Amino acid sequence: MQGKRGLVMGVANERSIAWGIAKALADQGAELAFSYQGEAFGSRVQPLAASVGSNFLVDVDVNNDESLGACFTALKDRWGSIDFLVHAIAFSDKNELTGRFINTSRENFKNSLTISCFSFIDVSRRAAELMPNGGSLITLTFQGSNRVTPNYNVMGVAKAALESSVRYLANDLGPQNIRVNAISPGPMKTLAGAAIGGARATFRHTEANAPLRANATLEAIGGTAVYLASDAGACTTGEVIRVDGGFHVLGMPQADNL
Repeated sequence: MQGKRGLVMGVANERSIAWGIAKALADQGAELAFSYQGEAFGSRVQPLAASVGSNFLVDVDVNNDESLGACFTALKDRWGSIDFLVHAIAFSDKNELTGRFINTSRENFKNSLTISCFSFIDVSRRAAELMPNGGSLITLTFQGSNRVTPNYNVMGVAKAALESSVRYLANDLGPQNIRVNAISPGPMKTLAGAAIGGARATFRHTEANAPLRANATLEAIGGTAVYLASDAGACTTGEVIRVDGGFHVLGMPQADNL
């Protein structure tokens, strides 16, 4: 990653998947910019950014075109171009991440799809304009996109839309040598993961039943992102790469846990 520059969106704290990715990219020599939303998150991100040698932080609201425009203008003014972008942004009303999916409200459906899916389409379009020599766009998804996961509810629909968007964007941007991929970790002990009802039980279940008998680590996810962002991933696009200890291959729990 020496000589490569990129934006990481969605770091909340040192346990964030986005931070695991950022640290792995920085360890391999990448130069990073970070986006955050609001002073509270900014105060958490600033020392983390500093620890990897970055003082390039931009306050961004993905629901605001002017805010997004200012972010990518700042990238252009400072660097001219970028080589990769990491999108680790998702949101849904916590109150609707328990109980039944059928009770999803219209307002939260629109908000969840806009922030969790459309924001990736939007930033991909803007980032592509700063990738004259090609590049890599990476987002994060979860198996609740194609398998019913208790309490994941509308986020499952949002991630399904996100994964479909990855494929369409990969086709659109391929002629520009821009690769588009998603990483799908298993359950993680993150701020976002904790918002989902029954998160602890889900984490224990996947850890006990995955073929590797382990959930993903930040280091493993970070390593996957390095592959996708680097020249090693030059011919990989439109993929959803699972980093979940193999849990996605199971049809039933392990025999001891039936």
